[in-house]
Amino acid sequence: MKMHLLIRRFAGAFILASLLLAYYHSRYWLWVTAFVGFNLFQSSFTNFCPLEMILRKVGVGGDPGQGNPTGGSCCAK
Repeated sequence: MKMHLLIRRFAGAFILASLLLAYYHSRYWLWVTAFVGFNLFQSSFTNFCPLEMILRKVGVGGDPGQGNPTGGSCCAK
């Protein structure tokens, strides 16, 4: 699976989970939503994505045939 699809799925899952936890448990879970949103925003400017680094270290989400072994931006095609 492509890296940018994995990152979008993780971000969406974390946002939905934190919204559910904020609704049913404590509004402080909204800080998780803010953190995910901030990371998505900053990665669009800096091309630095912590989740991408973690996934590459554990060997998940490699893009075979992409021709860019060093990675790049978080959601690059």
